[in-house]
Amino acid sequence: QVQLVESGGHSVQAGGSLKLSCTAPEHIFSRCEMGWYRQATGKDRELVSKFSTDGTITYGDSVKARFTISRDYEKNMLYLQMNRLETEDAARYYCGAECVWGGYWSQAALVTVSS
Repeated sequence: QVQLVESGGHSVQAGGSLKLSCTAPEHIFSRCEMGWYRQATGKDRELVSKFSTDGTITYGDSVKARFTISRDYEKNMLYLQMNRLETEDAARYYCGAECVWGGYWSQAALVTVSS
């Protein structure tokens, strides 16, 4: 099961930073596409950033140059460093894995950004 382990809290002022982390079983972490997604109130879930299985990184247009995805293979950890947060970044954030045999979602991490 993909588990989201949160680090650094959920609430921040606009312009601040927050880091999310996610851990997954090794067979998922090493063989699947893994990424971060978010869903704001009243909106559809959208891609924030992801690693494709070939290592390619993709960012959503609204977070480019502000957010950074990274991973630690030794720890089976996926990270999302979020800088210069904006009120529009407030949402429920999910770690997701897409594998050839199926997909997994973590529980949501609620991120609030105050102006």
